[in-house]
Amino acid sequence: MYTVLDSGNAPFTVSPLSEAGGAVVSGIDLRRPIDSATADALRAAWREHLVLVVRDQELEEADQERFCAVFGELAGLHSKVTAAAKAEESRALWVANVDDPDRPTAVQRGEMMYHIDQCYTERPSKASTLYAVTIPDIGGNTRFSNLVKVYEELSDDWKERVAGLRALNYFDYRANANTRPDSIDPDAPQYTHPLVRTHADSGRKSLFANRQMTMRIDGMDASESDEILSYLFDRMEDPANVYEHVWRVGDLVLWDNRCTAHARTYYDPEKRRLLRRMTVLDENPVS
Repeated sequence: MYTVLDSGNAPFTVSPLSEAGGAVVSGIDLRRPIDSATADALRAAWREHLVLVVRDQELEEADQERFCAVFGELAGLHSKVTAAAKAEESRALWVANVDDPDRPTAVQRGEMMYHIDQCYTERPSKASTLYAVTIPDIGGNTRFSNLVKVYEELSDDWKERVAGLRALNYFDYRANANTRPDSIDPDAPQYTHPLVRTHADSGRKSLFANRQMTMRIDGMDASESDEILSYLFDRMEDPANVYEHVWRVGDLVLWDNRCTAHARTYYDPEKRRLLRRMTVLDENPVS
C-alpha cells in the first residue's frame, strides 16, 4: 500500500488486490474535480496494476466521464440507440440483463467467456470502466487476466514460438454474445492482430488473445493453431494469473483493455444486474 495526493492535497491510498494485478484506490471522491497531480498519480497506479477499483462512489454520468477523461478520449456509443434524444448524446452504455427503452442498453445474461473488448476491430479500445448500480446477491463477478504476467512467465521456447504470429479475432454479438462460436460468419466483425503486443506506455509485452474471440492463427494448420491457442488460453485462465472482482453497488472499475482479458461468472438471469459502462479510445494501433 502507498499514499498519493488527490485534489486539495488530501491523501488517498493505492492498495494491491492480488498477485495477478488490481488495486483499490481509497480516500478519493470522484465527484470532485481531478487536478493534474491526481491525474498523474491515477495513471501511474493504473499502469502498474492494470485494474483500478474505487469503491463507495455515488456517481452521475458526468462524474464517470470526468474520471475516464483522465485516461484518454472517450468513445461514443457502440450499439444501436433505443432511447430518447437525451440518451443519444450520452457517452454511457448500460450493461444489463433486461432491455431498457429509456437507455442505450447492451443486454447480457449469465456467464461470459474471457474476451478483450473490440479486439475484432482495427483499433480496440484502450480502457473500459463499469460503475455498479444494481448487483445480484450471488455471482456476476468479473475476472481479469493479467496478460503481461502470462506472457512474461512463458518459457523462452514458448516466447520464441509465438513471436511474430498474428491471430484472427471475431465476434458476432447477435448470434452468440457469451461463448466461443462454432463457426465464422464472413460478414460479422473480425480483424487480425499480433498475438504478442507491446504496451505503448510501459513498453512491456503481453499476449493479445482470448478464448471467446481469438479464433485461429494466420498461416498455420488448424491442429497446430488449436494447440498453441489452447495452451495460451489455459495459462490466461489459471487462477494464479487472475484477479476476480466481486461487485458491490457504488464500485467503479477501470481496466487496461490492451493487456488484460476479462470474463463474467454465472449469475441467475432473473436477478437484476445493471452497470454503466464508458470506454476510452486508444490513440495507438495494436501494431
